[in-house]
Amino acid sequence: MTFTPAPLRRTTYREVLADQRFRLLFVTRTVTITADALRILTLSVLIFATTGSPLMGALTFGIGFLPQLAGSMLLGSLADRVRPRRLIAAGYLLEFAAAVAMALAHLPVVFILLLVAVVAFLTPVFQGASNRLVADTLTGDAYVLGRSLSSMSSSGAQLLGLAGGGIAVTFLGSRHALLLSAGAYLVASVAVRLRLPDLPAPDKGSGSGSRSGSGSLVRHSWSGNRALFANPRVRKLLLAQWLPSAFAASAESLVVPFAGRRGFPDGTAGFLLACLPVGMLLGNLVVGRFVLPATRERLVAVLVAVIGLPLAGFAFGPPWPVCAVLLLVTGTGFAYSLGLQRSFLDALPEDSRGQAFGLLSSGMMTVQGVGPAVFGAAAEVVSVGAAISLAGIASLAMAGYLARESRGARLSPAETAAGTG
Repeated sequence: MTFTPAPLRRTTYREVLADQRFRLLFVTRTVTITADALRILTLSVLIFATTGSPLMGALTFGIGFLPQLAGSMLLGSLADRVRPRRLIAAGYLLEFAAAVAMALAHLPVVFILLLVAVVAFLTPVFQGASNRLVADTLTGDAYVLGRSLSSMSSSGAQLLGLAGGGIAVTFLGSRHALLLSAGAYLVASVAVRLRLPDLPAPDKGSGSGSRSGSGSLVRHSWSGNRALFANPRVRKLLLAQWLPSAFAASAESLVVPFAGRRGFPDGTAGFLLACLPVGMLLGNLVVGRFVLPATRERLVAVLVAVIGLPLAGFAFGPPWPVCAVLLLVTGTGFAYSLGLQRSFLDALPEDSRGQAFGLLSSGMMTVQGVGPAVFGAAAEVVSVGAAISLAGIASLAMAGYLARESRGARLSPAETAAGTG
């Protein structure tokens, strides 16, 4: 396997944020992630208040997962065939319209869930276009640091959206809180439309009549995803990014029942859940800012083990302060993804980058939805602490696999030809 050497010099966050195009995409995405968290919390409150069903409230969280994978598989190639400004602005505008409809139209619950699913179905297309544009804008270590900033802002924005959503629902009511999220989507759409240059789409879809039409779109999206999966390098890097996150999400989903079974004080579960994203922020900041690029890539397996090892400790039923420390440390391990970003970008065919990024994000959402169901079922057979520990052991097994992969050839090789091995 051949590989491109990692750059010796660290890029700084200041240098990355100095790029006007990235700064616009970064800020608008942060705003809309905050709006996403606010919207999903508000909808859960609204639907539970309407139906009185915990199941329906939970479905509001889960309904946005699986449709993303379907959208990526069937429409993913749009991210590489339409001008990015139009596509990204249209995506935020669609979310604005959906939020307004849910706030003002007094739709039946089933139609609200259907609307959420439709938006989720199209999300990988818009996200793929945005992520492809970031990859085209930033190069080398700047791209890795850009992804680090995006990851940190995503964690912070989710916390802000959830906290702001609770306050907004309390003082404004669910429907008016939804209008706040709608306003954020509208601001993002207008900003992209006015400030982002109207760049051309890649040659793959810039105007070929033979590629037009929904049937052609679905066919090319499907064949494009098959080609990505057929490339062993891309396939391994996708799994390396998906699986540790899925195991951690599975453990996170069991924190509330673990706290309940252990009889922790009221409010402890919320505090414990906040420890994971705080750890993610710290890990991304330290590894992104102070660790050399080549060292980041060598630390991938170690950091994946950092995700798993603390979770394995839940099998011993530790007290809640120890649990808080374990989850905080687990969160820092998520910085492992920084060591994979350059390798993943190098492995992608240039004319399929948007589709690949859409597949990456939709696959991530899917495994983070399926994983909790699998380990939640395990918690019905063994103790909740043991199920969390199993998620940690699975992450440790993944770390062992990545270590073996890097023994003969580091995880930074670029194999861009599909089917090479």
